Amino acid sequence: MKTVIDAHNISKTFNKKSIPVLAVKNVHLHLEKGEFVALVGPSGSGKTTLLNLIGGLDKPDQGNILINGIDITKLSANELIDFRLHNIGFVFQSFNLIPVLTAKENVELIMQLQGRGKREIKERVQTLFQEVGLSDKLNSRPAQLSGGQQQRVAVARALASKPQFVLADEPTANLDSKSAANLLDIMTKLNQEENMTFIFSTHDQRVIERARRVITLVDGEVNSDTGTYLELNHGNSLI
Repeated sequence: MKTVIDAHNISKTFNKKSIPVLAVKNVHLHLEKGEFVALVGPSGSGKTTLLNLIGGLDKPDQGNILINGIDITKLSANELIDFRLHNIGFVFQSFNLIPVLTAKENVELIMQLQGRGKREIKERVQTLFQEVGLSDKLNSRPAQLSGGQQQRVAVARALASKPQFVLADEPTANLDSKSAANLLDIMTKLNQEENMTFIFSTHDQRVIERARRVITLVDGEVNSDTGTYLELNHGNSLI
């Protein structure tokens, strides 16, 4: 198995000048390609912070995060932007689609930033919208789409860059049961058929039930870690 993420002893504190909040504390994390992982825990446990650290949206105060052997904690701001563009797909709870662009244009944008050719972009968009079941919504703007449809566009955008892995922060939080199930079906299929790696931050039991590895955070620390990687490499779970 190929190692995608190696995080060593990472910590992050906010509000250092007033009342410090230790959001992530001494976390070690090892993820292999093709994992389907849920980060779970109560509100304030550090799930989103850990996801943002892995995605390079924030930097840890201590520790190192290696993605495919590259220590992203050592990269400059511009280097991080470029690294995220080519390696990481993001799915946000609030969708974060650009309202003045059509669904197709929202997905095209990241590939244009990568410098891909027009023909490749067109073919990739058609494939992605077929995958997420929105081939008839290419020219619709976000306001014309339901919450579930917007989130599927967000998934297509996350996959457009052919990332090493996808980070999804509460992706089903604003969706009804049917939309959430459809979205999880898409992600599960991509994980199983294309060996794409997914890491979720979630409270949603529907996501947790689909995950093959569940990492529980409490007060910024890993409280338990059960699932595929540990079973394959250690024969049991780490509690």
